[in-house]
Amino acid sequence: MKQEVHKGNKMGEMPVGRLIINMSWPAILSMFIQAFYNVVDSYFVSLISEQALAAVTYIFPVQMLLIAVGVGTGVGINSLISRRLGARRFEEADMVASHGYRLSFFNWLFFAFIGVFITAPFMKLMSDTPYIVESGIDYMRIITIGSLFIMVQVITEKILQATGNMKLPMLCSIAGAAVNIILDPVLIFGVGPFPEMGVTGAAVATVFGQFVSMCLGQIILFRGKHTVKVRLRGWKVQKNIMKDIYAVGAPAILMQSIASVMQFGMNIILGGLSETAVAVLGVYGRLQSFIFMPVFGLNQGVLPIMGYNFGARDRKRLMETFRKGFAIAFCIMAFGLIIFQIFPKELLGIFNSQGSQDMYDIGIPALRAISICFLPASFGIMSSSIFQAIGHGFLSLWGALLRQLVGILPLAWLLARISGLALVWYSFPLAEIIGTVYFAVALKYIYRKEIKRLDVVGENTY
Repeated sequence: MKQEVHKGNKMGEMPVGRLIINMSWPAILSMFIQAFYNVVDSYFVSLISEQALAAVTYIFPVQMLLIAVGVGTGVGINSLISRRLGARRFEEADMVASHGYRLSFFNWLFFAFIGVFITAPFMKLMSDTPYIVESGIDYMRIITIGSLFIMVQVITEKILQATGNMKLPMLCSIAGAAVNIILDPVLIFGVGPFPEMGVTGAAVATVFGQFVSMCLGQIILFRGKHTVKVRLRGWKVQKNIMKDIYAVGAPAILMQSIASVMQFGMNIILGGLSETAVAVLGVYGRLQSFIFMPVFGLNQGVLPIMGYNFGARDRKRLMETFRKGFAIAFCIMAFGLIIFQIFPKELLGIFNSQGSQDMYDIGIPALRAISICFLPASFGIMSSSIFQAIGHGFLSLWGALLRQLVGILPLAWLLARISGLALVWYSFPLAEIIGTVYFAVALKYIYRKEIKRLDVVGENTY
């Protein structure tokens, strides 16, 4: 029976360790490239001024929200497609992909509205420095109104990844990142026939890079041969599919949106103490992405494996994937912790072209304190992956809510009142420890309730 269920699909047949590497390395490389171009973006902005870097940092929560909606919807689509493929319900998998593709356009309309009507009030709320407000408005409007490209690309990527195709989405991301990196200095400072656009140029470079990724993704999706097919016409929206997509997708959106709210709150707390501290938080966000993005890439690789084997009722492969995925994530995070503890000044120096002593005085202890959270975060990320893969996205949501809103923000506010900037950064590792306890309890609960009962013998019900 087991051979019949898995026949012809590597997610049920290939040895788990090799399968994780095979599925994850393209996504890890893609996410690493994404992190690299985010750092390059911020580096060139920092060459303009510290205020320019602060302006972009104030917009970071909006970008995080944008990514949350796109990726969260994509996670729901990815999880549902992989479970349907594991259960060999191929027609349903096609319909999930088709619904998901249409959803990307509705997601874009929401952010286009924000770009047109909310941008100016948002920036005036965040700062009263004229240059920061004006630069932030220009940057935010371009990013939000131009978000169509990234919304379509993210959904395209998740559809392809759900079928086990990890390499082609990676190439799309790399191409877009390369275009962004090339255009950054050209548009920010003005090279050749291009005018000097400053912070606005950084936004234009980002959106154009996303446009390139999207175009390549559409060629692959509609001209290539895949396990699932996206239908653009000839079907009606099915409420049960939308419900199943957002059973995982809505918690994933909310979970990542919580990170946006957390960043927004931290900007307010730190902005009341020092705008340099806001810039430091922005620098940390870019630097830590070098560590977290590869783990998120690993997450993209293991999620369809776990979803497929849950659908196929193969408990052994499901849990083996979780254990080995966690071991890899822990090693990546441990490496990051060592780098942040030993070289904080060198990391900050990348973004401190003016040699600001305040940046070093605030940033060095900040990077060392916050990076303590790396190790416990590895467990939380992989626990969230298994919850999403088996259709229990709300368990991930509660963990994110506990860590970032119940944990980080109240702790940061309290520590800021007690000692100013000296202790506020420790809110991150303290909250992550709280989250680890929650994820351990939740994983034990869901294992006893559902995973323990899985068996490859019998009718597929997932």
